[in-house]
Amino acid sequence: MEIDEIDRRILRELRMDGRLSNTKLAEKVGLSTTPCWNRVRALEEGGMIEGYAALLSQTALGYPDTVIIEVTLDRHDDDIFEKFGQALATLPEVMEAYLLTGDYDYLIKVAVAGTAGYEEFLRKKLYKLPGLKHSRSTFVLRCLKRAHSVEP
Repeated sequence: MEIDEIDRRILRELRMDGRLSNTKLAEKVGLSTTPCWNRVRALEEGGMIEGYAALLSQTALGYPDTVIIEVTLDRHDDDIFEKFGQALATLPEVMEAYLLTGDYDYLIKVAVAGTAGYEEFLRKKLYKLPGLKHSRSTFVLRCLKRAHSVEP
């Protein structure tokens, strides 16, 4: 899908505030409401806008700490990748998980409540996943940038 500068302005505004009313959005990007609504619908239908979500506070929910975990599996066949990936996706503490190339197989971002919460996550959940061979963890000290999508 080809997009122009007006579409980019719409995407930037929605990226900053997905709850903008169509009227406010149209005002911010310099369109009247009907053309703005039509463009947003076209961006949604064209796959540029995948959806809308509320951003929840990790800290307010009782998980103030973030841990990045590198995981290596014990073997590399389709079955173990499928089983590990499905099991990983069910864990509510896992915020992001990536299958990678390189020295380890997965990079996982996990929300925890301190070292005690992390130990519980490791022992009761991560270490019970099928195919896990090795993990290496790093606690995040501070988030320097957090974006939920690329800027158009």
